[in-house]
Parts: sequence; structure tokens; C-alpha cells
Amino acid sequence: MLLKGLKVIDFSAYIAGPGAACILGDWGADVIKVERPGGDSMRHVFGDLKSDLGANPIFDLDNRGKRGIVLDITQPEGRDALAKLAEGADVFLTNVRPVSLKRYGLDDASLRAANPRLVYAVITGYGLEGPEAHKPGFDVTAFWARAGVANMMAPKGTEPFMLRTGFGDHTTSLATVSAILAALYEREKTGIGRLVQTSLLATGIWTVSSDLAVQLKFGRLASNRPRNNPVNAMSNFYRSSDDRWFIHNPRGSSGGWEKFCAVAGRPDLVTDERFATGKARRENARPLTEAFDGAFAALPFDEIARRLDEADLVWSAVQTPADVAADPQAAAAGAFIDVEDGQGGTFRSPAAPARFPGADATVRPRAPRLGEHTREVLAELGYGEAAIQAMLTAGAAAD
Repeated sequence: MLLKGLKVIDFSAYIAGPGAACILGDWGADVIKVERPGGDSMRHVFGDLKSDLGANPIFDLDNRGKRGIVLDITQPEGRDALAKLAEGADVFLTNVRPVSLKRYGLDDASLRAANPRLVYAVITGYGLEGPEAHKPGFDVTAFWARAGVANMMAPKGTEPFMLRTGFGDHTTSLATVSAILAALYEREKTGIGRLVQTSLLATGIWTVSSDLAVQLKFGRLASNRPRNNPVNAMSNFYRSSDDRWFIHNPRGSSGGWEKFCAVAGRPDLVTDERFATGKARRENARPLTEAFDGAFAALPFDEIARRLDEADLVWSAVQTPADVAADPQAAAAGAFIDVEDGQGGTFRSPAAPARFPGADATVRPRAPRLGEHTREVLAELGYGEAAIQAMLTAGAAAD
């Protein structure tokens, strides 16, 4: 495992922070998840999924393979134990508000004074500076709405819509892992750790940065177009006679115009004056889309797929989640990983989106139960049985 020997303290909740720690753990790091009394809100935020459905796969996804302990940082014994964990760690990852961490002596300056090699990673909604840095943020607010992503995704004239669970959070997880690894690389040269920070806002802006680069350069940006009136009718979604959608994405300026018309069974469109040039096709995108709609609606999906592949065009079926789960290419690409279920079996879960041939993890331990490893981890820190029991009795820790 590439990160074997790396010790990560995950003092975060919800998705972005735990997701980043999950990736580090999948790649070999020893991750200790520190929860406050009552546990990570994701154990409960969607209702008690474990009671209703027998499992909580949303929580399990981001917390597999971790050891879990409970500490109450409002009590001196609890925050002292967390500080001791940080003293022996390589990475301290948190999305707790910085003002709270500073109040309890768990801020970057305090922990790195005791452990100068520590990489201290903070995830926030809006960053660490500026007039709104203190504001709380979720991915639907800071990433989706504030970063402009929701506005750009909705076609002009339509209402905004919600993003799927964890979409902005998991994108921020990837950014956070990148920042942590960059700081660890620097530490290899200097021997000194550093503060790194990511935000849902900045990550959201980066995800739409191609469009925002246009906005920043020219002061304006074209809106997203509805499917029936696209910028380019060949870069669009179409539906087969058996009610399956696909999308085609043209290559280059001409984009295989003649080939795509042949696939649709409409070679006559090539000589139609309305579509004779790229500019003409853009100006007449609506009638061209209507022509392709009618053509593909007369063909079964399997025939369309065969023709697209034979023409070597760039396309994909629009898959449902059930399709993705059964997709052999997704499995071959390493998109899934087995996780122990705690009962001698395993279940499949999405894998971290990178592969290391010859060093890929194949099975990961399940997510910890609340406080499952509290006694074990405290003992590793040097606490005796009597001291551990005293902390548990006082509520400074829980198992």
C-alpha cells in the first residue's frame, strides 16, 4: 500500500473531510476517525438508514477502513487526548470551524507547535479569509449555488435544481487529498509540515473553471441551452425507438458530420443547404436536432450503438445507476471495491478514483461503530486502564 505508515487523524464530519480521509485510507494510511459524543451527523442525517434499510451505505462509503474513537473536546481530558493523537500524526484533517478549534487549543498553530512535521488540513465552506469566511456551508450552498455551478447547469429559462448527495463534497475530497499530498511532498524536503486548506466554494469554481475563464476574460458567458436547441446538434442527447438515451460528442471542428448523418440513416442531410457548413449547422441547430430526433427514434438502441462503434465516433449510453452497477467496464476500470460487512461477507462500494497496478486494495474493512476503537487507541497513546475508565466515566471519551 502506497501510504502505509502514514498516520491520519480525521476530526471531520459529513462528507468532504471523511471522504478525503477515506481515500488516504484506501491507499494505505492508518486513519483514526475522531467523533464527538453522539457521532458524525452522517450516521443520522438521512434518518436512521441502518434501522430502516439494514445499512447506511452513505456513511459506510466515506468511513470504511478507519478506526473510530469518541472524544468530547469540551472537556480537558478529551481535547488533551486529541492533541496527543496529533502529536504522533502525519496529517490532521478537520472541517470543524476554525474559531472552535482555536478556542480549545486545537488550531493549526497549537498543534504544529507540538508537532512541526504535522500537515494540518482544513476544509471550509468559504475559505479561511474574507468577510464571510466564518459562514457555515454545505455543498448545495457553497459549491453548487454560491460557486455558480447550479446557474450554469440549468438550461436558460428553467428553474435551478438540486445536486445529488455529496457531489460537491466528494469533488472537494479529491482537492483536499491533492493538497495533503503536495504538503507531504514538501515535508520530505524540508522536514516541516504546513497548513493547507480547501473550500467548497473554490472547488466549485474550479469545476466550472473552463466556463469561468471565458467569463473572466470577456465579462460574459453564454447560458446552457435546452436539448431541442443546442449550440451543436451533433453534441447532444438522442433517444432510440426502445426509449434509451445516448449522447454523441464530435471530434474537432467538422466532428464527423458525414459519419453521424450516416449513422442516423440520414445521408441526405449532408447536402441540405441549411446544414452545409459548421456555421449553418449552428444557426439551424433546432431543425437539425428535430431531424436527428426523428431519425434515431426509428432505430433500436443496439443498432445505433453498432453503427456508432463501426464509425468510430465518440458516444455513450446515458446509464442509470443500476446500469452503472452492472457495467463490466466500470468494474474493469476499478470503479468498485469490496468492503467487509462485519459478518464474514463483503459488499460493493465505489472505489477511490485512481489505480496503482500491482498495489490496488481489493477488500477494505468496514466503517467503525461509534467509539469502537476508543479504548484501543487511548491505550496506544499510553493511557492506562484506570485512566481510560475515568475518561469514559466522566464522558470525556466514549466506547
